[in-house]
Amino acid sequence: MNAPLPRDTSIQPWTVLCDFDGTIALDDVTDSLLLRFGRPGWDALESDWREGRIGSRQCMAGQVALLDCSADELFDHVAAVPIDSHFAAFVEAVEARGWPLVIVSDGLDLTINAILRRHGLARLPVVANHLVPDGPRRWKLEFPNARTNCSVASGTCKCAQAPGAGRVLMIGDGASDFCVAARADLNFARKRLLEHCLDQGLPHHPVADFQQALALLPELARHPAAAQVTLVARP
Repeated sequence: MNAPLPRDTSIQPWTVLCDFDGTIALDDVTDSLLLRFGRPGWDALESDWREGRIGSRQCMAGQVALLDCSADELFDHVAAVPIDSHFAAFVEAVEARGWPLVIVSDGLDLTINAILRRHGLARLPVVANHLVPDGPRRWKLEFPNARTNCSVASGTCKCAQAPGAGRVLMIGDGASDFCVAARADLNFARKRLLEHCLDQGLPHHPVADFQQALALLPELARHPAAAQVTLVARP
């Protein structure tokens, strides 16, 4: 069915919050590092998180502590991480409209910023967990953006990044996006976030990639208060 965006805020711009791993980057960068450099035990932490026994913050801290790689090895690895080929064009279109775009990620700031620099996108603000060296081949994770009341216990509480005024467009694919999805006026969703939006009846549009997201921007700009969003109902 079709439903209007929930608030009449026609004079206010969109703020675009965008996940990184599995959304901008085609794969989860942290998972790829663990698969290549992780010492035994990281997959057990992953299972505990997926089964709900621990939150993502505890999972990520434990997994990063199990990485065994030098800084050179880490940066060589992330240099080969592909991103969505239409993301740069999407960023340019958002910036042309004067809308702020912030990357909000429960991933690693060091790797995200390295990948963005490689694609000429270092100007984008990044809110993510802080990866720091803890020895020649050891790493630790700090959580400057954690909140004790985060509904999904993420290292980065994405709902805390939603502005109090204006309209919020969230683009994402996973469980760390759930806490902000309910606050967003619209979600461009895929994978687990799409399932969550369907389950919770949240305003969303299924988006497989940034080519599709880019094609939807003119409609949001032309009809800021009455843009229509497709809600796909459960059978």
